[in-house]
Amino acid sequence: MRVGAVSVVREKWFGPSALLTPANGVTIGRLALSPLLLLVVLDSGDSWPALAMWTVLAGTDGVDGYLARRHGTTRSGAFLDPLADKVLVLGAMWALVAVGRWWFVPVALITLRELGIQAFRSYWGRRGLAVPATAWAKVKTVVQAVAVGIALCPALEDLPRVADTVLWTAVALTLVTGLQYVRAGSRSTRLTGSLR
Repeated sequence: MRVGAVSVVREKWFGPSALLTPANGVTIGRLALSPLLLLVVLDSGDSWPALAMWTVLAGTDGVDGYLARRHGTTRSGAFLDPLADKVLVLGAMWALVAVGRWWFVPVALITLRELGIQAFRSYWGRRGLAVPATAWAKVKTVVQAVAVGIALCPALEDLPRVADTVLWTAVALTLVTGLQYVRAGSRSTRLTGSLR
């Protein structure tokens, strides 16, 4: 099959409106397994099974990103991937609050920002305008994941300040990147009438 023909087939199956893509399959799997992780955390707090599940589920974010770049990004993927990230990260954080591992304030700050920016992105998405993640927002996501991983690691149970420090670092990055999104959106709509 010629290269041009491969591109046509790829576009047919994995064009912008495609739903059943390999990347979406990984994302939906992450969404489906998130409640199981939360049950494990609520049952045992920091434990090796919880850490192993977290590592696998958090790691799949990179897998679906790789698949999306390889096969083509889709509008459904642009919606599902951040949703899966929010469900997984915020769910794990609130489970850690529920078992007494973390104070609720930093997790509440992260939750408010994440839900607010998700609403912001959805608002512009309904108007046909994409709001791509910035480089710092991607760093923020990694730091959030690392904070949860450290909190779930039994070997670090006697060093709670390590996870707490990384959590507060995630809070700072979360709030700063949220402000960046809002400022960029306000500036763009004021100057051009659209978000670019």
